[in-house]
Amino acid sequence: MCLSCFGSSYSNFRSDVALWVLRDYELAKATFGTVNKLLPGNSDVAWALSAVNRRLGQWNESLAAVEAGLDLDPRNGELITTSAWTYGMLRQFPMALKRYDQATDIIANDPDLMSLKAGSYQAQGNLEQAANLLSEISVQTPFENAFFIKVTQLRLERNYAEAIRLLQTRLAQFKFTSEIYKGATQVYLAIAQRLAGDAAGAKVTAEQARNMLEPLGKKQPDNSNFAEWLALAYAELGEKDLALKEAERATMLLPSAKDVVDGPGTEENLALVQTIFGENSSAIAALKRLVQTPFQSQLYGPMPLTPAYLRLDPLWDSLRADPGFRELSEKTQP
Repeated sequence: MCLSCFGSSYSNFRSDVALWVLRDYELAKATFGTVNKLLPGNSDVAWALSAVNRRLGQWNESLAAVEAGLDLDPRNGELITTSAWTYGMLRQFPMALKRYDQATDIIANDPDLMSLKAGSYQAQGNLEQAANLLSEISVQTPFENAFFIKVTQLRLERNYAEAIRLLQTRLAQFKFTSEIYKGATQVYLAIAQRLAGDAAGAKVTAEQARNMLEPLGKKQPDNSNFAEWLALAYAELGEKDLALKEAERATMLLPSAKDVVDGPGTEENLALVQTIFGENSSAIAALKRLVQTPFQSQLYGPMPLTPAYLRLDPLWDSLRADPGFRELSEKTQP
């Protein structure tokens, strides 16, 4: 998003801080609304209004803002992509895929865009189509989201050996732009190692993740993202009390009522930690609610949780004996 296009540096700064730092989405919406009146038809303002309405759970208004921008700039790839992303969170996958197709006609051979489209297929359980789109994603792909969608694909395929190889190579060779991304990659590797039956290797990797994430979390104690990843690192170490404490803390730092896009992801993260430690009834209760909630998943982002993910992902294998979970995972995606 080109913030310099808004025309008022004060409005830009004020709305950007309100949206991403203070999470005061009502203030951000009001500010962007004012800017929209000053600069009608500006595609950056349309993008911003779409984003802030999405954070408020005002999905129709979010889509309307994008459509208004596209009416004036129909080949704006960024607007088309944010539209697809929004439709995906609403689980309207046919419409999301249509928009991703439109975006790829404009922004060709973009690995991040291709991975988002692949995520839409994963969410519906179509791993074959997803795999085709992810074939070019490698250890050196610069987009973290694209790489994690590729790792998710391998986990859904239960191809743990390739997932471990890919993650280990990335940790050894890739130049990370942020320590949080490196810590998250270590957590993904620990999970893959545990699923592959390498409990000792998983603990060594989880210790590395913990050692990286703990200092980051202390520097930013109000950052729910650090709390979520640290909870998973503790879980892979078998530290139940610490894992649950961090996972629950993340839900308090970023509750769904405060942010409907990312807030439910903290609840999903807690459900996974509960699953790891056998607290199945609490986990399933949360999953039943989340599978009907529009949001950006922590595990499958930017897709929401779907029955297909529950059905295919080995992370939930310990819940499969429960009739309620079976019914949930076998539902057909509308």
